[in-house]
Amino acid sequence: MSAYHKDENITDYYKIEDELGAGSFGIVRLGISKATGDEFAIKIIDRKGLAEDEEVALKTEVQILQGIDHPNVVKMVEVFDEEEFLYIVLELMTGGELFDRIVEKESYSEKEAADTIRPIVDAVRYCHENSIIHRDLKPENLLYETKEEGSIIKISDFGLARFLPSDVYATTAWGTPGYVAPEIISGKGYGTPVDVWSIGITLYILLCGFPPFYNEDNAALFEEIKSGEFDFPSPYW
Repeated sequence: MSAYHKDENITDYYKIEDELGAGSFGIVRLGISKATGDEFAIKIIDRKGLAEDEEVALKTEVQILQGIDHPNVVKMVEVFDEEEFLYIVLELMTGGELFDRIVEKESYSEKEAADTIRPIVDAVRYCHENSIIHRDLKPENLLYETKEEGSIIKISDFGLARFLPSDVYATTAWGTPGYVAPEIISGKGYGTPVDVWSIGITLYILLCGFPPFYNEDNAALFEEIKSGEFDFPSPYW
């Protein structure tokens, strides 16, 4: 289990460098261990602007990441819990997002798509077996370890994740519009299968380069998703 530091100063342990990006609730900066010189990604959350439910979500994210140990999930190294900021130290992924590779390649062969999605399916199965639902799976949250071809792909950003036993259903609407499952939109309760739906959307995009459901207007988009009707237009398929 990763170390949890309460009221210790992160700058005693790490040099905090350039901004790498932003995730749910905070920015991510490069961190260099003063002890080893190793590089990490440090997610920095400013607690001043957090509502009570966001603080709870943050603690849940930390709790979930502390318990996850899977080769295709970005690993949490340690946490620094200070009064004004929370710092989550994560393994550094330098290969970029799956999203960027889709834009670059435009579409994948069936073999390439299968090889890309297989480890994600395995990681999601592992999460579900441990009563964890991610709720925001999409190509932007699937990161590569390095820029090399054949690099390991991992799930990141558990900011919307929750513990959800198999006999319990969530009702809160979360997620990214184009990837949400119809049962989330309907508001009647949902479970771990919503992550499988998001994987399906991602797989469709890998194979043709665009999503199965698309509309600039979210209300119209949600109606499309709820209908469950999509096609495989030529010549892309």
